[in-house]
Amino acid sequence: MVWLRNHVLAAPCGLLALRGAVALVFGPIGTDRPAPAGGSIANDQPPSSFFQGFSPPYPTNDWWVGFAAGTGNAVVGGPFPYQSSLTATAIQFGISASRDFDGTSIHQPSQTDWAVGFVEHNGDVKNHKALAWDTQSVTVQYFTGSSTLTSYLVPGSPYLTFSYSGATPKLTSAQGAITSFGGSTLGSGASATVTGTKFQVINGAGTYIIYSLSGALSLTATNAGTITAGSKFNGVLRVVKLNAPGHQSLLDQYSANYPTAVATDYDFSGDVGTLRFTWTVTGNAANLLMLTWPHHRIKLQNPNFPATSSLSYLTTKGYMYPALGNVWNMRYDLPTITWNAPRTPDSSCTANLIAGLQYEIAHLPAVTMPGDFYFFGGHVGMVSRLALIAEHVGRNDLVQPVINYLKGMFGYMFNSASTAVPAYETGWGGIINRAGYNNVWVDYGNGYYNDHHFHYGYFLAAAAVIAKHDSGWLNTYGPTMKWYLRDIVNPSKNDPYFPVTRCRDWFAGHSWASGIANGAGPRDQESIGEAVNGYYGALLWADATGNTDIKNYARLLIATEQHAAQVYWHLYPTASATSRDQPYPEQAIRNLVTIGNVMDFQAGAWLFWGAQKVEIAAIQILPVTPINEYMYDASWAQAVHDYTLTELNDPTIGDEWKSVIHLAYSQANPTAAAQLSSSLTSWGTGNSFSNQLYYLSTRSGASNVCAAAPSNPIGTFYIQSASSNAYVTASTLPDLTASTTTQSLAAKFNFAFAPNAGTISAVSNNKFVTADSSGSYTISAARDVASSWEIFVIRPKQGAASGIYSILAGSNKQYLTLGSGGALVNNGATESSSAGFRLVAA
Repeated sequence: MVWLRNHVLAAPCGLLALRGAVALVFGPIGTDRPAPAGGSIANDQPPSSFFQGFSPPYPTNDWWVGFAAGTGNAVVGGPFPYQSSLTATAIQFGISASRDFDGTSIHQPSQTDWAVGFVEHNGDVKNHKALAWDTQSVTVQYFTGSSTLTSYLVPGSPYLTFSYSGATPKLTSAQGAITSFGGSTLGSGASATVTGTKFQVINGAGTYIIYSLSGALSLTATNAGTITAGSKFNGVLRVVKLNAPGHQSLLDQYSANYPTAVATDYDFSGDVGTLRFTWTVTGNAANLLMLTWPHHRIKLQNPNFPATSSLSYLTTKGYMYPALGNVWNMRYDLPTITWNAPRTPDSSCTANLIAGLQYEIAHLPAVTMPGDFYFFGGHVGMVSRLALIAEHVGRNDLVQPVINYLKGMFGYMFNSASTAVPAYETGWGGIINRAGYNNVWVDYGNGYYNDHHFHYGYFLAAAAVIAKHDSGWLNTYGPTMKWYLRDIVNPSKNDPYFPVTRCRDWFAGHSWASGIANGAGPRDQESIGEAVNGYYGALLWADATGNTDIKNYARLLIATEQHAAQVYWHLYPTASATSRDQPYPEQAIRNLVTIGNVMDFQAGAWLFWGAQKVEIAAIQILPVTPINEYMYDASWAQAVHDYTLTELNDPTIGDEWKSVIHLAYSQANPTAAAQLSSSLTSWGTGNSFSNQLYYLSTRSGASNVCAAAPSNPIGTFYIQSASSNAYVTASTLPDLTASTTTQSLAAKFNFAFAPNAGTISAVSNNKFVTADSSGSYTISAARDVASSWEIFVIRPKQGAASGIYSILAGSNKQYLTLGSGGALVNNGATESSSAGFRLVAA
């Protein structure tokens, strides 16, 4: 049995002649059985009997995976515009009849309107299964003896299609009594029998139409809520929700043509990619009636769109409107950026950038065993950028230390004794963190196929940097890294160990992070930025290894994911509510500037784990890499900056979120972004000072952006209180106390560079000055090594005379004040409460 109804094509790629174009479906990246350090293991949520007759690999993130995961009865988002679920005896479906905004999110709760089955089914849950599937649709069959019901569940079809063989159709209302059937009103206890090829039925969900494409049949409806055929039927029924009387004409006209499958392919011409959907149609292919979402309509070439007034369904992605024809061609401009920005850094930033690279590479943390995949990935992804930036600014001497560090970190991925070690999961087919095979709380559910593109994109980006500079490492570990590539961007059904492009929903236009945990069900994705990074990592790996096909495939994945970000994650308050392609008509939600989580039945400015505006925005931006200058359009970046401004100015909120918002803002105003970035003292696990400065200094039109950005004084100085003229005294060390007015008794301090800040060390004992963690005691020169508590930001004090500075402890964001006896204490909550200091050259 062939599970993928797409064209079966040979490696390295297949070619299809299609209306004069050359369409592609690339062959497998590899076909070898994965043998990672963690061996093989099956997670504790195996597929149900839905896949009977098939063997892995199986889809794990597709819209319909709830049919196969857990008990197999989850309500899933699809085939849109419908929601559906499978019971032991019937296919249930409906269309949400309510939509609300709660101040944070749009909700369209799932709704079940009808169940379609047949009288002869014996009720055995194992008597339904997947008959076939492709990258968008799934064919489901119910069976008992020789009686079968086959349904082609194809996203975008306004109708649901049910093909019967030797079975007596039965439809059951899930929304109360049937009040009208075939034009007859049904009162309590009443029934009506109608013979024909078209039937209108009304229940609590509204009006549905049933079409018979195989001649007249007799259906009996009861007020109690059932519709049953008078005998066994061999033929096709189609069922459709009639939202408005004016829609009936179009639905009647095109009801006879139905899709049974869809092929997804693509072609490339230079830096333009065409994504193509071709539906297999019974009937007249040119008269296939389908529904489009906003992202389709924006990109479709030469479409045949009936009037939007002729048919519409409102979903969480906006209105679905009609299109005719079985072939859609969608044109995307492909990214041309690979390793670095297409511009050199602004010269005003170069010296600071190189100093930052030197500092951050010299201060990389020790190579240690990772505790999970996600934070390991974010860290090595950040570190790998240091090598690429160093290369771009001509400091090749700084590259090799980074490569050595990365090789040390990746060594744990190849060691079976590691805490977080990859294993091949055999139940569904994929690489997982072995530690999470039976615990959904490990690594954000990686063992259940959550977030794989997030995790493995980081892996691939960092490994690509090693491969770019070390062919020996590539030869040894390239086959292992290729398993991660296959896990998230395998393009071919001919890979016997991985599903096709695991996370991508081609019809929805973006990826889903949800896997098979807890019975699957509705899909969601929070971090569109990390989804893009998944495919960016694949692009870099493909470029480093010379795989042109996968590089182009990754470019298409990036282009489509970034387009979805701008349509469904980025909100534009001034955009028209009534525009044809507006996914969010409600002004109130568009005022929130950014969606935090796009789900099947909900979309809103919220996260599973955080509620701050900067968190919601930042997770859609990070990680900041050169490829994302396409995604951060200036109008959205400006709006995000303005919307989050209160939190950006709040010193109690972490810099790690602010840093990436400043970088997106650099698309609109690089000089202002540089000024804002100069106050940061931390950048989170996936960003760095060097990456911050590199990105904003390589924006289009950036000129002298770093010229006005302040920095710490560098050199050897005495520290003098501006209010008392007392110097920090040598005799009180290690404590810093301003208690002498005699310079010869003063302590000398070396002020050295740190990113956006600096360190202070006492010359006499060669110890770094450290802030007090409680902010209660005198700071002291007591540390052999500088870490976060030894970082200080020194800036001209606001409103003071020239040459007088405030000193901020980077660790707790408290300013130095003068305590009892002239003690320097980091307990000033505001700049105005800080003491003023002169730095007198020693």
